[in-house]
Amino acid sequence: LSGLVLLLVALPSGAAPPALETTQANYQLLPDEQRFDGLVEAVHRSAISAQTSGEVVELPFDVNDYVPKGALIVRLDDKLQKARLDQAVAREARARARLVEAESDYRRKQQLYKKKVLGKAALENAETTLKSARATLELSQAQLAQAREQWDFTRVRAPFAGVMVERLVEIGERARVGTPLATGLSLEKLRIQVAVPAYYASHIRENLQARVQIPGSTDWLESTDITLFPFADPLSHTFTARVRLPDGQHGMYPGMLTKVAFLVGRQQALLIPDTTVIHRSEVTGVYIVDNTGRIHFRQLRIGHSAPGNMRVVLAGLEEGESIALNPVAAGIALKKQVKTASHE
Repeated sequence: LSGLVLLLVALPSGAAPPALETTQANYQLLPDEQRFDGLVEAVHRSAISAQTSGEVVELPFDVNDYVPKGALIVRLDDKLQKARLDQAVAREARARARLVEAESDYRRKQQLYKKKVLGKAALENAETTLKSARATLELSQAQLAQAREQWDFTRVRAPFAGVMVERLVEIGERARVGTPLATGLSLEKLRIQVAVPAYYASHIRENLQARVQIPGSTDWLESTDITLFPFADPLSHTFTARVRLPDGQHGMYPGMLTKVAFLVGRQQALLIPDTTVIHRSEVTGVYIVDNTGRIHFRQLRIGHSAPGNMRVVLAGLEEGESIALNPVAAGIALKKQVKTASHE
């Protein structure tokens, strides 16, 4: 403690405060964006219908449930389809056996014909039987594939991962071909639909670049997959733009509103570091250090954020003016400056 006291006493009472670190306000070329409200939509929304007949015996998912891709959503009674599949399997096996028999008979008669023990007519009959056996096998294979497909249709699976919006049947109901079963939408593939004023349509079409704000967050998603309709709405005189989001879950759901910023050109903007800006009640400003080293508080009109933790200045500052990088230290120095001036 005595050493600390001696150190404090040894410091000159009139020592100047350390110089403040400053930076200069400079103009930079920034993207010129226009922001509009957009509606989140699902790219994939489908109504699933029955492709075979049968009684509904299982419904694993309810409305608003998340359904993985390929998951079973409806199962129909498959007794009839399974019986037809078993019959098709038996017919295909029988046809295959007949073909093996016909091939063996044809080879045997071909050898006899070469030895001139068998007439040509008998060989031709064996060849005709072989061709018929091959055609019968092909027909039975096609019938087997059809029967297997009909049996597969009794198990309706989700074509994509998403949410079940509607369930249109209940257990015990009989579904026929074409009966609507369920409606679902994908949460992995989303887009934003935006009404764009006609003035900006050509600029958006020229740049085809946009950012979408995640609702409830300061994060933005980049997108270059933009479709601008080639015609305007005759009532609102606006063009419809669709902005496709990157695949995946981003905390957005169909029906939500969000902000979409379209690139419409480039503009010069006066930038300062975001950390130099301070807020005093309803006043926003920075500390300016002039050429003589004196500190002043300057009220500013601040715009939107810019890349690199920068902030756009709309009014109140000129290019080249020096700004204190540490507003806390600058505030303390300003108080000392005012106190010194009052004593003088």
